[in-house]
Amino acid sequence: MKEFLIGRLNLEALPHEWFTIGGTAAFFAMALLAVTVITRMKRWKWLWNEWFTSVDPKKIGIMYFLVSGFMLLRGGLDALMMWLQQSLSSGSSHGYLSANHYQQIFTAHGNIMVFFVAMGFVFGLINYIVPLQIGARDLASPFLNTLGFWLFVAGVIMINTFFVFGGQYAATGWLAVAPLSGTQFSPGVGVDYWIWSLQISGIGTTLGAINFIMTILKMRAPGMSLRKMPLFTWGSLCSMVMAVTVFPLLTMTLFLMFFDRYFGAHFFTTTLGGNAMMYTNLIWMWGHPEVYILMLPSFGVFSEIVSTFSRKATASYWTNVGGMTGVSAFALSVWLHHFFTMGSSADVNAFFGLMTMIIAIPTSVLFFNWIATMYKGKIKFDTPMLWFLGFVALFAVGGMAGVMMAVPPIDFQLHNSLFLVAHFHTMVVGGVLFGIFAGLSYWFPKIAGFRLNERIGKYAFWCWTVGFIMAFTPLYILGFMGATRRLDHYDASTGFRPFFIMALLGGIVIMAGVLLQIVQIIASVMQRRRLADPTGDPWGGRTLEWAVPSTPPSYNFTIIPEVTSRDAFLEMKKQGLPTKKVFEDIHMPRNTSSGIYISGFAYLLGFGFVWHIVWLIILGVLGILTCLIKRTFNEDTEFTITAAEVEDMEEKRIKKAHASRAGKDLGTDEDMGLKEFIIIVIKWALDIVKNKRWKKW
Repeated sequence: MKEFLIGRLNLEALPHEWFTIGGTAAFFAMALLAVTVITRMKRWKWLWNEWFTSVDPKKIGIMYFLVSGFMLLRGGLDALMMWLQQSLSSGSSHGYLSANHYQQIFTAHGNIMVFFVAMGFVFGLINYIVPLQIGARDLASPFLNTLGFWLFVAGVIMINTFFVFGGQYAATGWLAVAPLSGTQFSPGVGVDYWIWSLQISGIGTTLGAINFIMTILKMRAPGMSLRKMPLFTWGSLCSMVMAVTVFPLLTMTLFLMFFDRYFGAHFFTTTLGGNAMMYTNLIWMWGHPEVYILMLPSFGVFSEIVSTFSRKATASYWTNVGGMTGVSAFALSVWLHHFFTMGSSADVNAFFGLMTMIIAIPTSVLFFNWIATMYKGKIKFDTPMLWFLGFVALFAVGGMAGVMMAVPPIDFQLHNSLFLVAHFHTMVVGGVLFGIFAGLSYWFPKIAGFRLNERIGKYAFWCWTVGFIMAFTPLYILGFMGATRRLDHYDASTGFRPFFIMALLGGIVIMAGVLLQIVQIIASVMQRRRLADPTGDPWGGRTLEWAVPSTPPSYNFTIIPEVTSRDAFLEMKKQGLPTKKVFEDIHMPRNTSSGIYISGFAYLLGFGFVWHIVWLIILGVLGILTCLIKRTFNEDTEFTITAAEVEDMEEKRIKKAHASRAGKDLGTDEDMGLKEFIIIVIKWALDIVKNKRWKKW
């Protein structure tokens, strides 16, 4: 009876080590604080009705940003813990982490940063910007969109549940290499948490990708052919086509591993007919395209930014589109370069080495296009443009390192070394995160209604760039010296320690950059009236998202625009924006809580499989099916905003915008600097202490 009720769950699964106790305490403290604040402010109903159940892609995009931002802090803390261990663990000193704990952190860091930081930020940008860029009021399937987001959230919760139940995460590397991930070598529940956090969020990613493709292909504004689509939308389309191609492969690979662990199958074992190399092929057939799934939207962001801040059209539109589609095509045929050293024939290695070099051609085409766009342009070096220039510097170094490792004999020397780790991070941080930060800086006025503080934003940019160079240049050198990845201890005679200390210092500078980004947002909120975007077009934009107010109404466009050129909004400005609008009825989707319930049951299903709780598995399956059936037969999924209501909403919005701009600002006429921000915070803290304001709480 006990096994039926709680499966393999027992008292040993409760937190009993310092890191699980600390992690559990931190999560419960944050949850308690959030519940207290929301309850005190009486915002539960508002949150549920306006945000949690919303199908507005703009609100879903913002929720993606918030969840991914939290996970960025979580994954960044893991990185600092690893660098600190490597700095301390030399010779007779073994640092502060056990070897097993270090490997768990290593695995969690990779999963978090790829699946729950980069992917979440990318989906947030696509949710918010693509419908605006193509002149759509919503996505093709609002329900799939909210379901995809809440499955992402369920995956986030699942990957952190091991702190509370289980006490350990997978210690297998971020892709859970077989046969290490089998029950023979990993008998605990860590790998099961890994499987189900990726499985749940990955299914959400697939659903979201299908939805974005349908939206881009079927819901563009009148006159917007594929030849007139904005370049960020092109990058998003290429990315989502790749996601639909390879994420089902990840889903099936995870199921096969699940069968091995749960039912005793032998797909990837070293005995009874299993083949561990089959797992390596399958996981990297997904894994390498995944890198470009993340990069292509960033390439689109950079294309938009370079054109806007150079104040001229993209040098060659079709060259840019061709570069992105070329990257998409070649990315599907390079996966085997990840295991050149594992016994493939010379012909196979030569083919994949050649394909890896060829993929540099469409990428270089994009670079030359950006340079040609900047040539003779009136370049404005605002923060979004700085993030682009930082990307160029880092990505060029990472690209050259990638071409080196595309040569099998060189890869035989560098494989599994820290040189590879440095290359990967140079590409992903420089190519993906810098693109995300550039996009958030660029579109923040559209999202929030006011620009970000430029001074503090530039401080953050330089901390990220300098910190990254400090952190990862030593890893390139360590790779040549023979330091392997997943290294938690080394002999003092190797001479590795000074380089690891330098990497740790670089990581601290990066974290200072993250803190400055948080400060930048707070300072911008404090100066929001002075930084307000009254025109909806703070940068002199060229594409349709700048044609709507900042922030946009729930229906995006009062009147769906007619597109006559690639730079649709620029053309509208040249011809003169209409001064009088003809209002019409607008059909909009209703909010729904189905995505939350389905994701909740999906989480219970995954938790049941982790701990072999049969009744919970059955409950999860029945709950998902019930919610899907109920949603399918629900015909009341839309409502109509009448023309009179639209006109009234527009008038109220305009009055509110005027009133907001007329108010007094907190701060100076100039962008608030870090010194001024610190002074204001200290005064605020002293005021709380002096007047005992905490008693009110």
